Amino acid sequence: MEQIELFAIESPCRGVCENSAKGFCKGCLRSREERFHWFSLSNEARHHVLDLCQQRRARLLKARQERLEADSTKALPYGMEDELITDLFELTND
Repeated sequence: MEQIELFAIESPCRGVCENSAKGFCKGCLRSREERFHWFSLSNEARHHVLDLCQQRRARLLKARQERLEADSTKALPYGMEDELITDLFELTND
């Protein structure tokens, strides 16, 4: 049985809005298409996009850690550069 969403799922945009070399947003890790179509997606599709963003972030952090441990210059996934990656899904107490 599918659970009913009481509230619309907000965009994961963090206001960075800068594309990586492969077209992923450096702030929220959504692809161009995911950003463009966000407001026309169903809640189920939005959940799927958020899951993809979490997977991308985990893969990016893992690749960055492996680079640091190996002292390597291997490219990071999603066309990202070596910059700070914020945790988009961690709760903040602002």
